[in-house]
Amino acid sequence: MIAAEEATGVKRARIAQSAWLRVLIGSLALIALPFMFRLDGRAHADWLQFLGRFHPALLHLPIGLILLLPVLEIGGTRRPALRETAGFVLRAALAVAIPTLALGYMLAYGAGDTGATVSRHAWGAITLSVGLMLCVLTRPAWAARRRRPIYPALLTATLLALIWTSHQGGSISHGSDYLTHYMPAGLRPVFGLKSSENVNPASFYAQHIRHVLDARCVSCHNSSNAQARLRLDTYDALMRGGQDGAAVSPGKPELSLLLVRVTLPASDKHFMPAEGRTPLTSEEISWIRAWIRAGASPSASTVAGVNLPADRSETPPQPVGDYSALVPEIQRMQQSQGAKLVPVSNQPSDGLILRTNDIAFTFNDAQLAQFQKYGPYIVEAELARTAITDASFDTLRTFTHLRALHLEGTSITGSGLAKLSTLSQLSYLNLSGTKVTAQTAAALKDMPRLLHVYLFNTPAQPDDTSARITP
Repeated sequence: MIAAEEATGVKRARIAQSAWLRVLIGSLALIALPFMFRLDGRAHADWLQFLGRFHPALLHLPIGLILLLPVLEIGGTRRPALRETAGFVLRAALAVAIPTLALGYMLAYGAGDTGATVSRHAWGAITLSVGLMLCVLTRPAWAARRRRPIYPALLTATLLALIWTSHQGGSISHGSDYLTHYMPAGLRPVFGLKSSENVNPASFYAQHIRHVLDARCVSCHNSSNAQARLRLDTYDALMRGGQDGAAVSPGKPELSLLLVRVTLPASDKHFMPAEGRTPLTSEEISWIRAWIRAGASPSASTVAGVNLPADRSETPPQPVGDYSALVPEIQRMQQSQGAKLVPVSNQPSDGLILRTNDIAFTFNDAQLAQFQKYGPYIVEAELARTAITDASFDTLRTFTHLRALHLEGTSITGSGLAKLSTLSQLSYLNLSGTKVTAQTAAALKDMPRLLHVYLFNTPAQPDDTSARITP
């Protein structure tokens, strides 16, 4: 009997030694990961990013399981069945945490993510995984009422590691100053926060460019997560550029990587913003191009070729009526035309958007005239880089609810612009890259509702503020 007990004890000791050895090897492997695959800010194999992008879809599962553990352990003091469930949940959390860590590291290493917060997030995930392994190892002795303090202490430390790691991950997604970025200046000293960078708050950069970058780009290019070693969260960082060179070349938009990347085809792997984020609008791209062409100043309050009056506000849009009865006819016409009429929303009264992206270079005045029947329902016409001419103004004047008109990159000269003066809701007009002259652009002064006018890279582009055309 004694011999059998001794044999059983020896067997248990060997199992325990084997378990500790596996945990030691696993921990060393995880700790070695950042040294073997250093996050140096350079992108690596695309397949790593492909797999790594499943990290956000998986990470909430181990978080939920870990948070459930203390609830089950405490509840198990009265209901022993919960203790058994806790053991299963702990092992499941470890089983999911390891691949979640692996996918996250693939994402960072593959995409070239770098920065202090990325490193802290990675080390936090490693610490969390090691903590879970130690919890799995020590829990049986705790459940058998041996070594009682060890497992609770490790579980507490693991929960703290989870909170810290999750905070770092949130900072990567939204920026370390996500909660405080727009904090009023008077409150910032109370919380020990420095004031924002010294940029003229009334400048074109502060009013328009910085807000675009904040909304579209900063989540991947900030002090915490500087992908490709590029930060866009401050003016100085923007002008420093990243590992691929200058993001902004003042006076040279064609050489500015920032502008080049946001104007690539969406299918290009270098297109920005990446990872399915909302692309910049044509208006936002126009702001950036004009700002760079004007010298990318952090203090200038105006930019030649762009008119954005600050003392007027746009009137609420008027309903356009119900076009539902025309939908079958519109669908048949689009199949033969190639251009599209896209609803603004599920409410027909919000109107339609005319889009010609797929056939822009062949879309001409005759094709535009075929949309005249639907003109009263069209609130935005995207005709950039099409083959239309000044003859199109006869059709466009019938789009009585038109609010935004894109004509950039066309052969428009401005002859007939005055015909648009009857469009009482037109507030946005982009004529950049056309042949509009100062003489033909004078007609814009008779359009009191026009708030946003773009004339850069045209003969009408003003050289200074005094020459600016103000509708």
